[in-house]
Amino acid sequence: MSEQEPITGIEAPIYLKYNFTAGAAPARFLSQVKRGVLTGQRCPLCEQVYFPPRGSCAACGVPTQEEVVLADKATVESFTIVAIPIPNNPIKPPYIIANLVADGANLSFIHLMSECVNEDVHIGQRVQAVWKPAEEWDYAMDNIRYFKPIDEPDVPVDRIGKISVAGWEG
Repeated sequence: MSEQEPITGIEAPIYLKYNFTAGAAPARFLSQVKRGVLTGQRCPLCEQVYFPPRGSCAACGVPTQEEVVLADKATVESFTIVAIPIPNNPIKPPYIIANLVADGANLSFIHLMSECVNEDVHIGQRVQAVWKPAEEWDYAMDNIRYFKPIDEPDVPVDRIGKISVAGWEG
């Protein structure tokens, strides 16, 4: 038997196409986003406000049906500076992806930050949505292009997601 070269790897491109069917809570949320309105849902037991709404409280296991209209302002809970290019991504590094807590909500969501010096972004920083023109809105969170820093006092780290920031005085 002759010696053969060992196989050390193969290329096997795979393409997956997904169809997403939103449940009742995400469908209502996406319908509101198409109108430029951000909504969450409040748990009737623990009163946590989920944004985006999930239809149930992960902590209590009960349905969330009370809708809460939220402002398009948020607080940076955590972030990362992305330095590695992602194939076919039109956004060129370095850029920031942040976990943001929307004013009036208790849990974070992920979105892009821009119009900032990456090294100046910090936890507790206040940000506001920069929306696409209304005629481009669809049933998607990318109606918000990104969030940018605003001139408001930082929220203390131990208070992020625990207070209604709309009344935050600094």
